[in-house]
Amino acid sequence: MGLQSAEPHKAAISWGLKIKRKTKMVAPCLGMFRPTMGQCCHQCTPESLRNKLEQNSWDGFRNILSINEKHTRFRGWLVRRLCCVLFVSGCEVFPSPATDRVERVYQSNRVKEALAAEPQAEQGQIGCLPTFLPLINTCISSGLTRFVGWLFLKMLASVFGSVQVSPNHLPALHKASQEGCPLVYVYVRQSALDCALISLALFCHSLRVPYTICPVKINNSLLRMILQKVGVVLLNGDLTEEEFERNPLSSAVMISLVCELLHEGQAVSVAVSAEPGQGEQWLARIRQLIKEGSVPDVSLVPVGISYSCVPPADPQIGLSSVVKRLLSLLWTRSWGSVRIDLAQPFSLKEMCDSGRCRVDDWLPLQDLLLPVILNNRSESANGCRRMSWLLPRHYASELKAHHQDDLSVAIILHLLHSATSCQSVMSTSVVSSLLLHRHRKGVKLSVLCRDLSWLTEELLFRNKDVGFGGTLSRVVHYSLSLLSPHLIMAAAPSRKDPLILPRPSPAAAHHLSLQAQTVTHAFILEAVGACAVSAMLSEVAVSGVSSRVRSDGVDGAEVKGDMEFDVVLCQTELTNRALQLCHLLPPGFMPPCQSSHSFALDAVDSLVRCGILIMEQVPKGVPICDVWKREGTFSWTTSDDPYNSDSDCEEMESRSYKITQPSQCPDLLFFLCSLLSGYLRSLCWATSSLETLLSPLPEADFKTQMHCQLCDMARKKKMHYESCSVEAVHTALRTLIDLGVLLEKQEKEGVFLSVSSLFHSSENRQKLHRFVSQYLYNYHI
Repeated sequence: MGLQSAEPHKAAISWGLKIKRKTKMVAPCLGMFRPTMGQCCHQCTPESLRNKLEQNSWDGFRNILSINEKHTRFRGWLVRRLCCVLFVSGCEVFPSPATDRVERVYQSNRVKEALAAEPQAEQGQIGCLPTFLPLINTCISSGLTRFVGWLFLKMLASVFGSVQVSPNHLPALHKASQEGCPLVYVYVRQSALDCALISLALFCHSLRVPYTICPVKINNSLLRMILQKVGVVLLNGDLTEEEFERNPLSSAVMISLVCELLHEGQAVSVAVSAEPGQGEQWLARIRQLIKEGSVPDVSLVPVGISYSCVPPADPQIGLSSVVKRLLSLLWTRSWGSVRIDLAQPFSLKEMCDSGRCRVDDWLPLQDLLLPVILNNRSESANGCRRMSWLLPRHYASELKAHHQDDLSVAIILHLLHSATSCQSVMSTSVVSSLLLHRHRKGVKLSVLCRDLSWLTEELLFRNKDVGFGGTLSRVVHYSLSLLSPHLIMAAAPSRKDPLILPRPSPAAAHHLSLQAQTVTHAFILEAVGACAVSAMLSEVAVSGVSSRVRSDGVDGAEVKGDMEFDVVLCQTELTNRALQLCHLLPPGFMPPCQSSHSFALDAVDSLVRCGILIMEQVPKGVPICDVWKREGTFSWTTSDDPYNSDSDCEEMESRSYKITQPSQCPDLLFFLCSLLSGYLRSLCWATSSLETLLSPLPEADFKTQMHCQLCDMARKKKMHYESCSVEAVHTALRTLIDLGVLLEKQEKEGVFLSVSSLFHSSENRQKLHRFVSQYLYNYHI
């Protein structure tokens, strides 16, 4: 079945205005083939890369919710009414009984050592593990799996318009499973439905249903029993993943259970997140099993899940809440469509043993940036930011003692980037990105249609797949219908072109920002390069020198507010600005196998490819802006200056750039800068609020106070609410800790945060604030 267009019959616009029909089509692909995403890393896993994915044809997608008689072996009137039951009964299921798994887990050395440390344990008794028996006995029942699969197909059909899967990616998974290597599916956690969608997609294509490590708390015992019969591994009690792992006996039982599942050849599904203690430790445990030789190898499969509208998260589920949710579906609107992209499998053993995964130049963030921030240095240290905090503290210290933490973190970062990169861009993501980053003050509907067509083409040119297609009017109608609770639409009676703008509320800004993240990931190179250009241009404007440089070499008059920056930018300084911003990026944006300097060079080159910069051949006598910070002054040099040093000439002659079409370029430049403005603004606000926070404080209390401070700043400005979300506060605090601005101290009561003595000085805080705010082109707005 082909990729379905937008579904206007399931989306109703409450404001009652109609979109004028247009014949222009939004192309879902370029030419006859769609972009191929999800290939293995050519540097870390070249052997796995040889098993290439098939090219995605124009109609290479299947809606697994659309079941008809063609999907069965039978035909007829009765078959058309029972086709879903017949389809489910025909899907292949690989049952996995627990049998003697309890005995094997109990006999493992890890569990024996953990039991020996327990004072209440009785030697030689399996009854010492009564609370872990349901966990260990998790299995896959053939009959119950088919019933739950049928139920989910019926339930999701009322929730989503479609769930699209590409059959072209499935032969690689079938081949990898036939080779006897267990598959480990890795996805980025978004909602409680993530793991269910992956299992359902694999079940519908007769692939082995994975055992899913699920952190969601299930209160009802009957619901827990059903889920444990279909391969859902539920943690005991009300403990979080990190609390469960901190218990030595729980940790030993869990890693032994994963080891036994992989020995049986079972598939496993785990989630990763940019926050510590939310699934990353399971990948580190699997890598530890391979290093010990307990498991020969596994094939990692990054999975990208793209929602037109992300379902609300529900960390605690009971039977009553499930029933209420099912009943509410009878009168609630659809959540749109879903795309599931299964990437190419690659060998974890190859990645670990080959030594190609880069971990040799990892440095603490304060070593990379503090000399630049506090000492006005122009060059930052080459290297990558160390993010050991992605693993739980107790487990990270255990790995650090064996010098294994960097490689484990590199694998986590690699999978975070891979799973995010293979996500398709949905139509709501494109519209959210345009409204949030290009037309925050409102846009006419005709202009929105034009920009949606332009941005879709730009995404396809960057080999990013999109999860929509059809006429321009239907795509826009469908997207605005799903986003309508977060938008304001106004139209004068005499005008047919309505005005659309985001609602000025925290919920609306957070939802649009969440939807726009896939677009930000697609344009991350251009966004970093644009912020670097913006930082250099802002220094030109602050210097008071005219931004227009005359060809006769005469210095320009002092002007303010001139937007036509007709200057020549030095490549070395531009690359250094981009490199410094790379160190501040949250996890998942940069591939860990690429050096930060190489990424910064690519960011500058990407601006040349998209037409913002052109390479400039500088004639003698023309001033060149290199924006070096020499004794706090702004430096201008000429190419025939006799007092210029040889090193400066070499750098100056290497390559220089000029901004193209100064009167038209700012729209595109500012759009790219705005893609990272939410994160950078939250970091600026967090820095400004340090002087008002009491410290030391427990980590949770510190985050709460910081969140309140950022919310107050957003309310005063009545905009930029996306910079005060819980996720933004967490990311900003993590960056400040890595920079050494905040200090972590482990106490008996928990972790306490306090401001470093180095940043008790208002001067140092202002230096940090200026360093971050230079990348925000509209920070004071």
